[in-house]
Amino acid sequence: MYGSAGSPPAASTSVGCLANPLRGLTCDAAYLASLISQIDGPVVLVGHSYDGALITVAGTADNVVGLVYVAAYALEEGESPSEVQGRFPNSPLVDSLKQWTYTDDGGKTATKVTIGPEAFPSVFAADVSPSVARVLAASQRPLAAATFTEAASAAAWRTKPCWALVAGADQAINPEVERFGARRTGATTVELEGVSHAVAVSRPTAVADLIRDAVRATS
Repeated sequence: MYGSAGSPPAASTSVGCLANPLRGLTCDAAYLASLISQIDGPVVLVGHSYDGALITVAGTADNVVGLVYVAAYALEEGESPSEVQGRFPNSPLVDSLKQWTYTDDGGKTATKVTIGPEAFPSVFAADVSPSVARVLAASQRPLAAATFTEAASAAAWRTKPCWALVAGADQAINPEVERFGARRTGATTVELEGVSHAVAVSRPTAVADLIRDAVRATS
């Protein structure tokens, strides 16, 4: 997701959602960077979950003026999501993944993962209705296993202001991982107790308010 940080941050601000290929940090970041380069004006990047790693790398683009991490990984240069997660107890997500295989662009067999539908509500969306959780489970996009182990080639938060939302009851990413990332990026941080990884669904106003704060601060 991106927001053009115009001034004032109301009618003049455009918001868009970018489809992440979910094939690996290096190629996903290159894809996002190519789209950012075509945006005329300043950009605030917002990343949820693995997309936090993505904006950490792609956020080095000159027109990116801020980063917002929503229940997300905020990596150091040379660090992978699995590496930072390994410093803390595993979340229930680790034992809830279902593996699939696919043929990558190079013709090689690779692995992708999804959250098992029986585990999805408790792991990802414990604070939304069962009917919504079922829809989220059915519509989840597979994530290449390589995204967990690829290291970040840059850390945009070293030169860009950051905001972070910590989901206090997250069962997909250990909340301690989120807190750790928020602290080391110096992010303006909001922590919501009892909130799942699906915080953008269960608490959309809080997420939108944080993004709006970032846009206003960088206008």
